[in-house]
Amino acid sequence: MENKINQIRTEAIEKIEKTTNLKELEEVKNQYLSRNSEFNNLKKSMKDLTPEQKPVIGALINKVSNELNTLVAQKNDLFYKKELNEKLLKEKIDITMDGDYIPLGHVHPLTRTVNEIVEIFNHLGFSLINPEFSPEVELEKFNFDLLNVPKEHPARDVQDTFYCANLPNVVLRSQTSNAQARQMINSNPPIKIISPGRVYRNESVSARKNNLFHQIEGLYVDKDVTMAQLKGVLNEFIRLYFGSSRPTRYRSSFFPFTEPSVEIDVECIMCKGKGCSVCSGSGWLEILGAGMVDPNVLKGVNIDPETYSGFAFGMGVERLAMLKYAIDDIRLFFNDDEKFLKQF
Repeated sequence: MENKINQIRTEAIEKIEKTTNLKELEEVKNQYLSRNSEFNNLKKSMKDLTPEQKPVIGALINKVSNELNTLVAQKNDLFYKKELNEKLLKEKIDITMDGDYIPLGHVHPLTRTVNEIVEIFNHLGFSLINPEFSPEVELEKFNFDLLNVPKEHPARDVQDTFYCANLPNVVLRSQTSNAQARQMINSNPPIKIISPGRVYRNESVSARKNNLFHQIEGLYVDKDVTMAQLKGVLNEFIRLYFGSSRPTRYRSSFFPFTEPSVEIDVECIMCKGKGCSVCSGSGWLEILGAGMVDPNVLKGVNIDPETYSGFAFGMGVERLAMLKYAIDDIRLFFNDDEKFLKQF
């Protein structure tokens, strides 16, 4: 058995020395040092030896086993360092070379417009509404009833508003005004909030209209709030958003939830007031609607209209962005056109 052990030792050492990579070394290790190797089988046959032979052969087996394991470990370390160096050389980076240009993303023009408007109104003392008071899937109660919209009003028709098929009193909100109703019913004056969000209308998609768009609603309720304050806030917003050189005008209008109501126009950015197809020849473009909160709305949310008054306003984000950046097609905001988006 001693001769057999030495023969296995000689063969194993020779094969370990001839290996050229980690894979070959692993194969040799499995052949001579694994549980099923011939060398390990010799250990099992020691039970057949005489008591005098067992300590001699046992010591020899341990000696050879340790020697082979040491040689394998040394060769393994050598191959690991060699392969690591080759990999590092292959992946070496020349830090003096120019880097590859990686284009940066851009803030979407609608997001930019919302952020700018919210920042302006924050400056004017308005707080961003709690998102739980501004859901997109809404009850008719908050989208219409508490806003003083009559049952027969055309805005309630399925031709204008998206209703849930199995829940006839649930709609995709058609305006962010639902936020003012929820805010007033869940808090006490003074209230001074701004609420941006998506709204939905059953509209045919065109260059000027979409069935999904964005609005920003503003609400201020307190004692002795006046129309003059409304005009002051909106004039300051228009000055900060468009610049002081932009002419504006106020026109009487009607909204179920405000009385009196107004619409605000700015001079057409395309034709500078001369009249063009964008402004239908008028030289003016509507940017928002506003007015004093109707007493019926205050009563509906348990706010005493004899003690408190307020104003509300709403504006379309796409329209404001189109006016500021001279964009003539609302669909560009939703088409993911890189040439368009890269301009911002």
